Amino acid sequence: MLDLFGITSFGKYFTYLTAFFGAFLAALWLSLIFWTLRDIRSRAHDKLVHILTAILVAVLNLPGLIIYLILRPALTLAEEYQLTLEEEALLSQVEERLLCPGCGSHTESNWQVCAHCHTRLRKVCIQCGQLLQLPWQICPHCTTPVPGAPSEDQPADLPPITG
Repeated sequence: MLDLFGITSFGKYFTYLTAFFGAFLAALWLSLIFWTLRDIRSRAHDKLVHILTAILVAVLNLPGLIIYLILRPALTLAEEYQLTLEEEALLSQVEERLLCPGCGSHTESNWQVCAHCHTRLRKVCIQCGQLLQLPWQICPHCTTPVPGAPSEDQPADLPPITG
């Protein structure tokens, strides 16, 4: 009589359904562990942190995943590297600003003197008219020696001979 209503076959379907649901939960559990492990590897170098994070999610399952999501680093290692590169680029732009050696104010590359303290910043080549740095002894544009600079036959470290 029980077989007439399909109760014995219902037990088989329930067993199959339970096995399928159990397999699904086991796959979900493993996938959460592997996802967490992949995510923490992209966010931290420390192997101990990788292992502890995987154990946290393996033991606590969804609550462990929620704890991990709350505590995980905000940026991946690639994002941190990109941010560092951007910061270095900004710092190099700041360092490239020309400052007056006399007063420290901002100067331009085409100024001969500081507009604030009148400190001499550059000199002009007598041949081509290009601006030269003060320590230069020859114009890099036209190869004209700068007047007052030591000549090639006279060493720079010896005082000039006057007669």
